[in-house]
Amino acid sequence: MSLEEIYTELIAEESRNPAHRHHLAQPTVVLKGRNPSCGDEITLELSVKDGTIAEASFTGVGCAISQASTSLMIDLIEGQPVEKAEHLIALFLGMIKGTITDDDALEELADAAALKNIANLPARVKCAVLSWHTLDEALHEGK
Repeated sequence: MSLEEIYTELIAEESRNPAHRHHLAQPTVVLKGRNPSCGDEITLELSVKDGTIAEASFTGVGCAISQASTSLMIDLIEGQPVEKAEHLIALFLGMIKGTITDDDALEELADAAALKNIANLPARVKCAVLSWHTLDEALHEGK
């Protein structure tokens, strides 16, 4: 299976993954993110307790890339300290901007690293980073 096939399969699988698509019973932070250029919208819900993201979920609509990126992000941040999530945000955004290219450094992103070639598709960059920017805002709003 080629890298392109793995990327395509991952995007399709994650965009249809309902595991993170629901409302939390008692979120501590709720923030809506929107990409006005294409209409993607997510509402990110976090339950932050004692400096750790205990739970995260989202609802919304959008293209397969925005939905997959959000699901992959939640896989990475649930159960993590806020500081680790902030580190992962910087790492992901650096990867998409092309400023972080070291594959060893990107291993921390696990499956989300498969989105690195989005950097070569300028029209899709906003789709991939929507949830990450929303998470960044939500974490700062929750402080």
